[in-house]
Amino acid sequence: MESFGASKEFIKDDEFDWEVVGEGIKRKIMGYDDTVMMVNVLFEKGSIGTPHEHYHSQVTNVAKGAFEVTIGGVTKTMKQGDCFYIPPHVVHGVVCLEDGLLIDVFSPIREDFMQKKTY
Repeated sequence: MESFGASKEFIKDDEFDWEVVGEGIKRKIMGYDDTVMMVNVLFEKGSIGTPHEHYHSQVTNVAKGAFEVTIGGVTKTMKQGDCFYIPPHVVHGVVCLEDGLLIDVFSPIREDFMQKKTY
């Protein structure tokens, strides 16, 4: 695995721009080293986090809004304050039911997210 080092110790939200990653979906990488990464993902109502899988473990907190979350074929509605865990290689996706913010934590780092990052 390629090493990306680590982010700064203090990361202010307004110091970085959102990266558009899909229709109605933007993200900001908030902190990382080679073993863990936290990403804020902003969704507009109706936007879809397309079903996918990856080898990383993922824990996600619903910081704002409501989402229909599908993990391994099971779907539940998750709202602000709820959390979900996605094991490696399990297909998962979301549908945003109202404007929302997800805070994703990955282990190890999502190398694919880092290709353009310099912070």
